[in-house]
Amino acid sequence: MKTIKGPAIFLAQFAGDTPPFNSLDAICGWAASLGYEGVQIPSWDGRLLDLEKAATSKDYCDEVKGIVARHGLAITELSTHLQGQLVAVHPAYDEGFDAFAVPHVRGNPKARQEWAVQQMRLAAKASRNLGLDAHVTFSGALAYPYLYPWPPRPKGLIDTAFTELARRWQPILDAFDEVGVDVCYEIHPGEDLLDGASFERFLAKVGNHPRCCINYDPSHFVLQGLDYLQFIDFYHERIKAFHVKDAELNPDGRQGVYSGFEDWVNRAGRFRSLGDGQVDFGGIFSKLTAYDYGSWAVLEWECCLKNPEDGAREGAEFIRSHIIRVTETSFEGFIDQGADEAANRRALGLDR
Repeated sequence: MKTIKGPAIFLAQFAGDTPPFNSLDAICGWAASLGYEGVQIPSWDGRLLDLEKAATSKDYCDEVKGIVARHGLAITELSTHLQGQLVAVHPAYDEGFDAFAVPHVRGNPKARQEWAVQQMRLAAKASRNLGLDAHVTFSGALAYPYLYPWPPRPKGLIDTAFTELARRWQPILDAFDEVGVDVCYEIHPGEDLLDGASFERFLAKVGNHPRCCINYDPSHFVLQGLDYLQFIDFYHERIKAFHVKDAELNPDGRQGVYSGFEDWVNRAGRFRSLGDGQVDFGGIFSKLTAYDYGSWAVLEWECCLKNPEDGAREGAEFIRSHIIRVTETSFEGFIDQGADEAANRRALGLDR
């Protein structure tokens, strides 16, 4: 078995225009001061990374790794959550998701999608230049507006949507395969890959592509009422990245999983800082360890109540306390007598 690496932190929710959050060097110094050992870098934030330069220059990537290493940190993965979202956008969400794209493609869905695909290809090359084996992203969504079947969905609508989603992602998955990097989709409401069933549908459409993997985040499963521990049993072979994020679901007589259009703080289901929600992280870390997950445990902070800097400070120790340093010996080893077929036969009474 392997010991999970960490703690690490996803920098997207912390990057900003004021120190120490406005440069890679400064934010890495901040993360290291809190006890983190790795950083997950959002590839769309030019304050932290130039994605195109990282895709084309190993020297630049060496500089980036050097900045991170100077603080005793490692890069866990690059993230293209925003760009991945734009690989597939239903027209209902065009205006909202335009903000995720660069200005010159906004208002032009075709150009926006082409830009997003190119961003994903750049991310594949950048990941390899940085020596990374996994990449985290979103799938985007064509079918999501039809999630609740009322009015009844036209026959074949979902199959058509997933066929098209797979058609768009297949060449991207191939590009990542060429450089030996896994594409880890965050299974997330709002994406067409929102639970195990939808992931399986997509996986089948891409021919069980070896690079089609999962960024496991239990918070999104709590909000759906999904068994997030059994999810690991089902899909552990595809889990190649891990967001450590807490959540709670407190349904009552007024609202349930859909939360009645309430703001985050008033929802039945809401994200919380680590340890403040309902996720059984002891169970999660135990299962992932038993299934030999040996990559990073990465804090993603999105609490509706707590200050982010407090959440980050507390999160480092929370993750560290849950990482299981795997044993190299068996507790039964002191009575191990080795293999002895004759003794085994005697114990079973086979030679009487």
